[in-house]
Amino acid sequence: MKESTLLLDLTDVTSGYGQTPVLFDVSMTVHRGEIVCLLGRNGVGKTTLLRSIVGLNKVNKGTIIFDADDITKVPTYKRTRYGIAYIPQGREIIPYLSVLDNLKLGLTANRNSKSRNILEEIFEFFPMLKQHLKRQGGLLSGGQQQQLAIARGLMSDPQIILLDEPTEGIQPSIVQEIETTLKRINQEKGITVMVVEQKIDFAKQLAQRFFVMEKGSILAQGETSDLTDALIHRYLAV
Repeated sequence: MKESTLLLDLTDVTSGYGQTPVLFDVSMTVHRGEIVCLLGRNGVGKTTLLRSIVGLNKVNKGTIIFDADDITKVPTYKRTRYGIAYIPQGREIIPYLSVLDNLKLGLTANRNSKSRNILEEIFEFFPMLKQHLKRQGGLLSGGQQQQLAIARGLMSDPQIILLDEPTEGIQPSIVQEIETTLKRINQEKGITVMVVEQKIDFAKQLAQRFFVMEKGSILAQGETSDLTDALIHRYLAV
């Protein structure tokens, strides 16, 4: 029997903060090996959707299926063992820990019990980090911190990486570098990537498919080549 390409499947997911709903009946699918982008204006629920997938926000209704397992009620720490890596907005590295120690934090969620030098593999994607292993994470530039955050996620040997606004506050040259690296990670390691992003050009260059959110619901989706000016103006223009 041919293995299913479906990796992540959300059906009628309603979620929020306490008794305040933010997501309303969200349904979406993501396939293995894809790069997808979640677009929308500020405050429409994009971050809440990522947090719900990783288990930081309780799902009040609906189901989340990951790798054919229902993880709707699975605790966050167990979801990382399924192979879900979450890189939040603001990166959330530990500023007083060294780059090396920040990277080692990702190993706590590593789902692969085989012994291997995963650090050398990480350095192939982020050679800059090897030069700063003893430096405190908080002393890195914003772009370097973002690379560290992605690398820390890779340390867990994920099936999917969820990134929230990876280009926020980063200079254009580093944005281009992050785009290239994410494509390499996707192509060379087969890791699925889901990105929340505000920069339309970055999204179109990086992702194969897009989802557009408004008021806690997904109102448009398709191939990024179909992301028309009219759709951008309707849902994404500030």
